[in-house]
Amino acid sequence: MSAVVRSLLTDVRDTLFPGRGAKYGLLPPLLIGLTVITGLVDAFSYLTLGHVFVANMTGNVVFLAFGLVGVGGFTVVTSLVAIGAFILGALGGGLFRSRLSPRLRRQLAVATGTQLLLLVAGVILCAVAGGAIEGGLRYGLVAVLAVAMGIQNATARGLAVPDLTTTVLTMTITGIAADTRAAGGTGSRAGRRLISIAAMLGGAVVGAVLILRGQVIASLVVAVILLAVVAGGTRLAPAALES
Repeated sequence: MSAVVRSLLTDVRDTLFPGRGAKYGLLPPLLIGLTVITGLVDAFSYLTLGHVFVANMTGNVVFLAFGLVGVGGFTVVTSLVAIGAFILGALGGGLFRSRLSPRLRRQLAVATGTQLLLLVAGVILCAVAGGAIEGGLRYGLVAVLAVAMGIQNATARGLAVPDLTTTVLTMTITGIAADTRAAGGTGSRAGRRLISIAAMLGGAVVGAVLILRGQVIASLVVAVILLAVVAGGTRLAPAALES
């Protein structure tokens, strides 16, 4: 087995199964779980709520531009609701960080618990809508989910585990190429970066498949279940998450 492959596998192992005394404790696998949730929730929002993301705000800024010039399928209001709600959620996540830092376990527990309540509210709204998610209900779903993802993004940013932002992959993908030995870099953390990409891809694939098969609400239900696991995980090893 080549040194490159061994390094990749070691990165993946240390990310998913951190050893005793690891610098970030259980944070990496928990953040990977949140990254899967991002894929699930953004697949749901884009495929069922119109051309809008609730986690990827870069995309929404571009969609806002499309709406402003009248491109079909994109609306200014939907993009603005998503961006505004995400900012509100990020504000909440920032408050959690400032009030609870440096108590990482408590910070992540409060953030994921709040996010879980919001996703459950999203499931309820989706169930009430049945097969017709439109009008004010659609905007309500966009807002609730975007607030939840804003909290997640602000929390991940505050925890500052390298390459595990949970919602943005642009710099992660850039790092894979820019830090290679061919580019004069060390090639470090390539495995962690790849598992982060795979997590979001996997979540989006599962969400899209469920929606295409008519199980629209199931994609959110899976996200709720996974988020409950992550929230529970913050309580399993409190010492590993305190600093």
